[in-house]
Formats: sequence, C-alpha cells, structure tokens
Amino acid sequence: MNILELDRNHPLITLQLADKGFRIDHDFTSSYDEVLKKINDYEGIIIRSRIPLDRNFLEHAKNLKFIARVGAGMENIDGEAAKELGILLINSPEGNRDSVAEHVVGMLLVLMNRLFIASLEVKNGIWLREENRGDELLGKTFGIIGYGNMGKAVAKRLSGFGCTVIFHDILPDLSDEFARQVSLEELKQQADILSLHIPLTESTHYLVDQDFIEGMKKNFYFVNTARGKNVRTKDLVKALKAGKIKAAALDVLEYEKSSFEKLDAQNEDLRYLLESDKTIVTPHIAGWTVQSKEKLAQFIVDKIADRFS
Repeated sequence: MNILELDRNHPLITLQLADKGFRIDHDFTSSYDEVLKKINDYEGIIIRSRIPLDRNFLEHAKNLKFIARVGAGMENIDGEAAKELGILLINSPEGNRDSVAEHVVGMLLVLMNRLFIASLEVKNGIWLREENRGDELLGKTFGIIGYGNMGKAVAKRLSGFGCTVIFHDILPDLSDEFARQVSLEELKQQADILSLHIPLTESTHYLVDQDFIEGMKKNFYFVNTARGKNVRTKDLVKALKAGKIKAAALDVLEYEKSSFEKLDAQNEDLRYLLESDKTIVTPHIAGWTVQSKEKLAQFIVDKIADRFS
C-alpha cells in the first residue's frame, strides 16, 4: 500500500510503517492542486492540517482507502464525502489528551493566581501583594463541555484540587469517578469555570456567544483549548470588559489560519485579547509536547497497521 504523508510528524511513522511493508512518500511543500495531480498513486494519506481534503479532492482520489489525521480534530476533511466514497477516517485524540489536560490546568492556575502578571511586575521593580491576591480552585465547580478524550483527562487532573467537576456531552451515561454528567442548563447554573473540549462542527460553531454567556448564572473563568471558532470573539471580549467572564485562558483563536500555523487577521477584539491582563493566550500548543508528538504518531501507526496489515 502506498501512503502519502503531507505534514511533518514524528519519524516513527515512516520507520514503523515501512517495517510493516507500507511504502511512504513525503510531500511537505506542494500545493493543493499539485497534490491533486498525483493523489491517484496513493491508497492512504497521513495529514495534520496543511491541506484541506474537501469533496473535490476526495473525488479525485480514486484509489484512496484511508485518511489518517495525526491529532484529534477532523474539520479539514469532508467527512460526509469520505463516508460516501468508502474512505476510512482515522485520528489519534488519545495521543495528546494528557498534554491538553496539563495545559488547561497550568493556564488556569497561572490565570487565577496572577502568576504571570506578578512575575513581570517583580522583574520590573514593582512589588504588589494585595493587587495580586489569587483565587483558589478549591471549592469551585468546574464545568466541561465535551467529555471525550480531552474532557476526561482534564477531569482526572482536577481530582486532587478539591473542586466539583460536572460536564455536558451529547452522548448519554458518561459519568465516572471524576465528573458527573449534567444538562447544559444545569452546567450554566452551577459552573464557576467553563472549559471547552469539543470538535468544530456546524452545531458547535460559535457555541459560546452572547446568548450563551448571558445564560451563565455566575461570573466565570473561561478556558478554550478546543477550536477558536467555537467562540464568537467579539462576544467574549464584551463579556471580559463587563466582568461577566472574570478572565480567559485561550490556546486557540477565531483568527487562526486553518493550518493553525499563524494568525490570519488583526482587529480590535484580537488586540484586546493580546493586551489584556484578564487573558492568557498561547499559540495552539496545548497538545504540543515532546511526549504527545510521539504518542500521536504511535496511535496512528497502530491504527493503520491494525486495519490494513
């Protein structure tokens, strides 16, 4: 089976699949149209986010049997077209769930305890104690939307912090020792902190907007390591300015390019997020650790080998 790898990943993908008898070609630079001209030579594609695999692309890929996404999100693939054409979709959310969970907790602790702000002040000769009084996780109700690999890993990390963890998910009966499943309305009534762990779909695009935010009973902390377009930025900024959202930890932004490699826009709302002391912003790296790079790749290799060896 011939496989085309379109993004740079851990080298174990090439080494292990080659050992199992697969032929791996690499193309990290060609454009969509250039790849389209040669896609008929391949039965498999391994990607991250560089090229969108839309219906047009998939209909040209006459011999394609599978697409493997090294990561969790699948929004750059036309899933409906893939299903119609009998193309198997594979991803590896298990590979970076631990790094995402640690990133969520890390950002939240920094945010609630003003660690970054206080450190910068001290380094600049400013010694403020009362102004940097923190807020504890202990006793808070932590609300999660989306209880898949990422959401469960976050709940597990929170088990030692003395907070109550609740979650909402479209699938039923997911409660476990770390968190209790509730309706979306109950989550909005109880949560002191809200963390998103959902894919980007038609139903989750701008899920968190002005109506959603106003529906939260309490003023709350907000964490997003899912997708930038799960949140309407202008409504987030409005809520931060009003104090409805106490502070926000954001690893993803609405204005990222689809490849996640850089920001694709500049505007007043984005400038506020980048300059405000109520926000922490990181460059889509929650799932981006030394360990997750290897684990993401290993899960992909194992799933391909299990199905096609």
